[in-house]
Amino acid sequence: MSSGSSLERASLVAYVDKNASVPTTTMTFSYNPTEVKTSRSATWKKPDGAMTDKPEYISSGPQKATLSIFFDEWGSPSGDVSKQVNQLLGWTKPSIESVAQHDRPRPAVVAFQWGKNGALADHKWCIESVSATFTMFRSDGTPIRATCDLSLSEYADNSIPAQNPTSGARESRRSRILGQSDSLASVAFSEYGDATLWRALAILNGIDDPMAIPPGTRILVPSAAEARRLDRSSGD
Repeated sequence: MSSGSSLERASLVAYVDKNASVPTTTMTFSYNPTEVKTSRSATWKKPDGAMTDKPEYISSGPQKATLSIFFDEWGSPSGDVSKQVNQLLGWTKPSIESVAQHDRPRPAVVAFQWGKNGALADHKWCIESVSATFTMFRSDGTPIRATCDLSLSEYADNSIPAQNPTSGARESRRSRILGQSDSLASVAFSEYGDATLWRALAILNGIDDPMAIPPGTRILVPSAAEARRLDRSSGD
């Protein structure tokens, strides 16, 4: 059989450095996915009272992707699929390197690779959720088969030079337009790796009801250090 007919295994390649440029771990799938879904949403706004005017583009949300991974260690006497499952679960949290190296902790960034399949290959992703189901065990309880359902969100590095909203401001801040699926909690998670810092965004932007923010609203985003100070002050 020629090498051109060899089976290409799909894999996730993880990056934990600040610039998501140095791969550290490759997780090769036991079996290739049978289905990969991807989507992206956009927010449009029509001028008030204008029924015929063209809608105004507000923003596009990150591209999303979902897929299932099947792990199988049945043929290995010492195999244990919990190692791969725990690795995936760990990639949803900020890495130790991320916390130590910079002010805005980030979870691991991953790339999906599968031979010549270019459906998701041009993007890097953060893992939004992992749902694991263990389906076979040895007599001693060791799990040897598992299916993991993954939800991925496109990774975009927002660490661009910040602009002060006013001259003489003590902190550098950026602005961000909320998309249809955005909330203060989701923004806090993507910016700081901590959804509970939504209170800081609410305080800085004078938002009384975080559940009633219309899409297209522009908010100021403080640095992680300022966000933590604002959050602490909200508990005083």
